[in-house]
Amino acid sequence: MKFTLVALLTAAGLGAEAVKLTHSQATSRLTAGGVSWTSSGGCSDRYTATCTSFEQVREESIAAVRTLKSACGCAVTVTGGTEVGHASGTYSHWNGYKLDVAKATGVNNYITSTFTRIADRSDGYAQYRAASGNIYCNEGNHWDITFYTDGS
Repeated sequence: MKFTLVALLTAAGLGAEAVKLTHSQATSRLTAGGVSWTSSGGCSDRYTATCTSFEQVREESIAAVRTLKSACGCAVTVTGGTEVGHASGTYSHWNGYKLDVAKATGVNNYITSTFTRIADRSDGYAQYRAASGNIYCNEGNHWDITFYTDGS
């Protein structure tokens, strides 16, 4: 059997362009997965920091937060998406890799008891790594989560 480099990379989930969702597609998938979301500004404009937008979020990030909800069996509420106001970088909110999740007893206990505690982030916040490679950072009043994979 002959494999091409492209076929191998695609099978490994590498090299393929990430699927980006519209805000409507993302909220529909969150709702279908039992995941809530909220906006401190009551809006979804990507260019307003007080809004919570999912415009251009990676499909894998939405799937991963649904996996978190399913695995912990607890309430999960997303409070931050792809809107402006977050730190920049390749694996950023803006680029669809990060979501903020509200702190709550169930999700807090699940993350801290299931995932591996790793070195603090450069700003001193505690971090946990899932077997999937996703990183959960305790930013005090919420979890800042970097979804490299869909969590499966």
